[in-house]
Amino acid sequence: MPEAAGGRRVRSRPLDIVRPEDLQQKDFAAHARFRYALRRFRRFSDARAQEAGLTFGQYELLLALAGSHRGWLTVGEIARELLVRPHSAVGLVNRAGRDGLLQKEQDHSDLRRVRVEMTVLGRHRLGVVMVANRSELMRLWRVIPSPVPGARRTQRVGPAAREGSGA
Repeated sequence: MPEAAGGRRVRSRPLDIVRPEDLQQKDFAAHARFRYALRRFRRFSDARAQEAGLTFGQYELLLALAGSHRGWLTVGEIARELLVRPHSAVGLVNRAGRDGLLQKEQDHSDLRRVRVEMTVLGRHRLGVVMVANRSELMRLWRVIPSPVPGARRTQRVGPAAREGSGA
């Protein structure tokens, strides 16, 4: 049985049931290295987006659109996907539309909704960033420690994973 701080024995638990007092320095160190790698990737990705003529918000928006199983999203769905307020999503969509990265179209099945879709230009710029990001992610995958010892790296998370799983 593993020992916690103070030498007392603790029973093994599933990974999602951990008490703060069970954490050790190595757990904090692994999480710190993982967060550092995330910050480095974010900075790398920001730079690639700028080189492709995109703001980071535009990159995130285009990625959300490309990841949608329908190929389009409503503004409300964009807000949820990007974790922003609806009025912020409206501004982002309007600016990206002015830059020719996406187009808005009335949803013929529900006239209250507007579909937001990528243009050819938007897809091209997203692809440029994705190619660079993919190479960097593959490099990082080999060197980033798991933030949760024992966790499998094959687990899918997030809204796109739920779409694909039927959940």
